[in-house]
Amino acid sequence: MKRNIWLDGIIGVVVGDALGSPAQFKRREVFLENPITKMEYCDSFDMPPGSWTDDSSMTLATLDSLIESNGYDIYDIADRFVGWLKRGEYTPFGYAYDIGNGCMTGIDMFRRTGDPYTSGGADQMNNGNGSLMRIMPICLYSYLMNKNGNWSIDECIEAIHDVSGITHRHLRSKMACGLYFFMIKHIIDDREEKTFKICLQEGIDEGYEYYSSDFGNLTERKHFSRLFNLNEFSSARSESIKTSGYVLDTIEAVVWCAITTESYKECELKAVNLGDDADTVGAIAGGLAGLYYGYENIPDEWVNELQRNDWIVDLCRKQGTLI
Repeated sequence: MKRNIWLDGIIGVVVGDALGSPAQFKRREVFLENPITKMEYCDSFDMPPGSWTDDSSMTLATLDSLIESNGYDIYDIADRFVGWLKRGEYTPFGYAYDIGNGCMTGIDMFRRTGDPYTSGGADQMNNGNGSLMRIMPICLYSYLMNKNGNWSIDECIEAIHDVSGITHRHLRSKMACGLYFFMIKHIIDDREEKTFKICLQEGIDEGYEYYSSDFGNLTERKHFSRLFNLNEFSSARSESIKTSGYVLDTIEAVVWCAITTESYKECELKAVNLGDDADTVGAIAGGLAGLYYGYENIPDEWVNELQRNDWIVDLCRKQGTLI
């Protein structure tokens, strides 16, 4: 059966973000007795149920750029990030909120210099999850460009690294986005025949091989070693899974939630009830789970309660590639 990968992946991201937003900044112990099971009011920002945050805003800005530019234009993507930050575009209610320091600093630097290739922080301390949370659209676009024979894998990774670098330019953040791409690639190619865990493992394996080809990547690659063996990682105790804003903690939490659950709903509830940076873990895990299980298996009540849900669905359908 052919599916719209944009609906699968993008709605997966936005639903996960909105579901996790009320759990953000709260310790996971809070949710042991009172777990999130549905869209809820977000008291941190005084937002109604179904409100999504910067994760989705920047994801939707990237998607809209791909549509309106009829392809990839990094300058246009960065300009739309400015529109989000300064004019409240791509938001539920016309103003930006829940803005990470890395994203704010990178976008402000782009406003001053006009150069998206040097705007993001490149220091080791600039490894928040603010590029991984919004990278889904360029990963899907790169996948299609590669599948259609227009881009090599090197060109795909270059674009993904560059889009990450608008706000997060350190190799660790770029590599997390690259590994996410390889997981997405294998989910789309193999989701009908293989388990979620196998799709993710084969994607990670391809990513590790890719990053091993350049000696300069090896120091950074070792930071992702917990993902080398997902059979072993699936038995990790929840206490060892961190949900800080650090990109490495985030990608580990995302993969762990994916490989220890059996549906989009189960994956997302596990992700957001980890607390702390729950909206971002929910968004990134939701993108992978949405691609694997499909838009039709994202709970209708969650999709229907999204703020501006018709506009988001229409945007995905407008891009509309069926695989």
